Amino acid sequence: MLSKERKSEVIKRFARTENDTGSSEAQIGILSERIVQIAAHLKLFPKDKHSRFGLVKIVGKRRSLLNYLKKNNKEKFNFVQGFLKKK
Repeated sequence: MLSKERKSEVIKRFARTENDTGSSEAQIGILSERIVQIAAHLKLFPKDKHSRFGLVKIVGKRRSLLNYLKKNNKEKFNFVQGFLKKK
């Protein structure tokens, strides 16, 4: 689970407005942080199949949001992709 502080940092970086948590960009940022966390957990506990299944679901959700963003707003898609590649 993301800490409240970390989640607010991610939202500030990706959100369209100050209190925006539902935009595609903000959701992609939050999901990306969760993916990093779960991946680190799986390095410590490689037999944790439930977390692995959750990771696959989150990656699929992020992929569908990225596809939506690419289709509807190419400029925002490139912005988000730039942040994801820096990690």
